[in-house]
Amino acid sequence: MTKKYYIKTFGCQMNVYDSSRIADMLKKEGYTETNRQTEADIVLFNTCHIREKAAEKLFSDLGRAKLIADERAEQGHKTIIGVVGCVVQAEDEQIIARAPYVDFAVGPQMYFRIPEILRQISAQKEHQSVVDTDFPAISKFDFLPENKAQGACSYLAVQEGCNNFCTYCVVPYTRGAEYSRPVADVVAEAKRLIATGTIEINLLGQNVNSYHGEDENGHERNLAYLLHKIAELDGLKRLRYTTSYPADMTDDLIVCHKDIDILMPYLHLPVQSGSDKILKAMNRRHNSGDYLRIVEKLAAANPNLRMSSDFIVGFPGETDADFQQTLNVVNQVKYIQAFSFKYSRRPGTPAAVMENQVEEKVKKERLDILQTLLFDYQTKFNQACVGKVMPVLFEQKGRHKGQLIGRTPYMQNLHIETNGANINKILNVLVTDATTNSLSGKEI
Repeated sequence: MTKKYYIKTFGCQMNVYDSSRIADMLKKEGYTETNRQTEADIVLFNTCHIREKAAEKLFSDLGRAKLIADERAEQGHKTIIGVVGCVVQAEDEQIIARAPYVDFAVGPQMYFRIPEILRQISAQKEHQSVVDTDFPAISKFDFLPENKAQGACSYLAVQEGCNNFCTYCVVPYTRGAEYSRPVADVVAEAKRLIATGTIEINLLGQNVNSYHGEDENGHERNLAYLLHKIAELDGLKRLRYTTSYPADMTDDLIVCHKDIDILMPYLHLPVQSGSDKILKAMNRRHNSGDYLRIVEKLAAANPNLRMSSDFIVGFPGETDADFQQTLNVVNQVKYIQAFSFKYSRRPGTPAAVMENQVEEKVKKERLDILQTLLFDYQTKFNQACVGKVMPVLFEQKGRHKGQLIGRTPYMQNLHIETNGANINKILNVLVTDATTNSLSGKEI
């Protein structure tokens, strides 16, 4: 009987990429994918520690997985339960202490060991959890099997880790120091993805624009150089990169938005706050003026470029005046999409022990005001697209028969009624209707 695996992924696109690479390894070991835990021989949770109560949500999922595993055991089937990712790195041995039935828990830099761990578990005479949260001396990418496209759009990790140490963030502790893959390795993976069906590549990194990988001559190269190298590859139709850090938006990277035709006119550039006082408390390496000057340069390079961002409201010490400055930035930039959250404490981060923590009620009120403003700009931009013709990459079927869902150059979801054969293709679509969260149209 074929062995099956089930992976549930939380959090960022880097986790999505990691899960796809774990799947590559499991397939190489003879497993096939299932979307039903009840028939999975391996149940794996790839975790994120950014969101509030991430650990508690994980233990809730683990409890349900244990019940399913017990039911399968009664039918004579063994289930291996594993946890991967940033929660493992942050919680370490606490996962096994609270859920001793977990077979293995590995950090985001050590998941390349999963095949070896599975063999170790199969050789055990009695249950013994395997935990590995080391930061390896060599790159995990060196141990991963060659991957193939899973569709028309592929994520490609080029940089990982973070050296910025924002006071609210756990990423430097869970993902480690910044590491950039060599240019040749990235280009080779991009070629492989294109050869197997990818027409859009999204370069990934915790701080992707701090990329500093070496070329074949040992010279350090930046993201602008890498974008040009990838853009030259035959068969690639679209190119993106995420997530960027404002202080690392160099002039040559900004010019890429003018010079590279296939680079999509959409940039996610987190500002977090519009208050210089709060940005300093967050240990961000930019102020609001720096950020707005970058926005001006981007607009000059490509007037069609539009932006999204991340916001944290209710950071310790944030006053009404500080919050108003955040609203001011939103009104100047007019983001077409955004992610916004209430500040929540992360154990071990400097902000968790700062004075002047903001009351939960105030945080909620401010978030409601911010999101109302953000959604208003998002809705206005979507409505302004009605009547325009946009190239849309269709990636999946919709809920209704004959419906496909795709993404515009601006990362808007758009659905049309069309032939199913058009999946994984770029079609020109006349936008006929718009809501806050999506567009609809017809093929022309």
